[in-house]
Amino acid sequence: MSSPETPAETPEPRTRAWSAQPTYSNLGEIRSHLLPSKACRPRTPGSLSADRQPPPLPKKTLTRTQSLPTHRNSSTARPGQPRKPLLASHSVDESREAQQEAGPPCPLEELSFSTPDASLGHFFQDLRSVEAVHAALAARQLASLATIHARLRTRLTGGRPGPCHSGHSFRFLDNSPCVDSGDALYYRVVRVEEDAWHILAAKVPTRGARGPDPGGLELQASLPSHFNLQSLCGSVPERVLPAAPWRGPAALVAEVPERTVAQWLAEGGARRPPDSARVAALLLLQLSAALEQLEARGAALADLRPEGLLLATPRGCAATEPPRLLLADFGRARPQHPGSRGAHALPLSRLVHALLSPAAARSDPLAAGLAHLAAQLLRRRPSAALTRGALQALLWGPGPSLSAHGAPLGSWLQVRRALLGLHLAERAAGGEAPGLEEWLCCEYLGEATEDSMARALELLWD
Repeated sequence: MSSPETPAETPEPRTRAWSAQPTYSNLGEIRSHLLPSKACRPRTPGSLSADRQPPPLPKKTLTRTQSLPTHRNSSTARPGQPRKPLLASHSVDESREAQQEAGPPCPLEELSFSTPDASLGHFFQDLRSVEAVHAALAARQLASLATIHARLRTRLTGGRPGPCHSGHSFRFLDNSPCVDSGDALYYRVVRVEEDAWHILAAKVPTRGARGPDPGGLELQASLPSHFNLQSLCGSVPERVLPAAPWRGPAALVAEVPERTVAQWLAEGGARRPPDSARVAALLLLQLSAALEQLEARGAALADLRPEGLLLATPRGCAATEPPRLLLADFGRARPQHPGSRGAHALPLSRLVHALLSPAAARSDPLAAGLAHLAAQLLRRRPSAALTRGALQALLWGPGPSLSAHGAPLGSWLQVRRALLGLHLAERAAGGEAPGLEEWLCCEYLGEATEDSMARALELLWD
């Protein structure tokens, strides 16, 4: 959740990351310096003598905190024409071009329900113009979605522990691992620093498995903080935890996993819940967001194993809600060849089929859409960013019927943004806290554009 960016179909290849503010002046002060003093003014025939001083000019009130006006302001109004309000130091021009250049002097984020009526003129060019009012309200809705997205991210992510240092001490919590991902075991560890403590996870290579890949660790440490990327906090040196059932140092990660995607599939079995297709789509959406970060760094994973994808309950959410997905296996990362098409399209297609059950694919429209997307991934080889846009369209629209009827995507986007705000307000009035899906939907509607939605629909239904 930052200003919306249109996802690029093929990220520009990169090198291996792991190997004047304007000056405002007071107009009265400027004029006082430009006018010559009385002693320096030349005397001409017929000029007033020193005994007959000219009448003083009318006094004007100068406001030192205002910038110079950008438009010429007329002091007289036409007969019968209502006076137009002044917007700070900008006068209201009759032409549309002047209105666009002036713009609202106050940020729309300050417009709220508690804004007094006398101040509405600061946010709207003309309250008598329905189009201008709708445009300002649409911009305010977009800013509100960005605020909601940022607050939900803070709640779902929780306080980040930060890197380890010598002043920290560690305590071992469990003798058995909380998760076995095949290549690594995860143990819960408490990190203590004075009165602050965090529950972390010690990532220990399994017996017989090769140690952490240095290139993968370097890549993981260089990636920016992301909701769906496992974040490193440091390491536990050897012999710091004598009761630990492993030998040697262990990497520390901020997120404590609860199970893997492979375990989630095994627990569901053939009897999947009715919303299993929706949960699968949300997991794939989070995974494509994580893979988008790798592709932006010029890296790609050779394989996407369900054992290497971790699941955790987002902070402040119930265990029955969709889980948070964490990409944790970077040992199979390789540099992405410049100009290659969709490095993750093939493994993503295989993973879609693994997450879907045959029965759900036949009965659930969302599952059928995911199956169709799996086929499109094989045929079109899109980037992770474009795949994420297609998954967003499958979850929240627009559907194929909208484009079939030629409905404008921009109008659909404005309607959905308004309806999402009402939905969140209704849930809050009922005492329900928004969860992971609402946060992801806020992210989608906040960053989507007509072009990005059109590319997603083309990938899905072309």
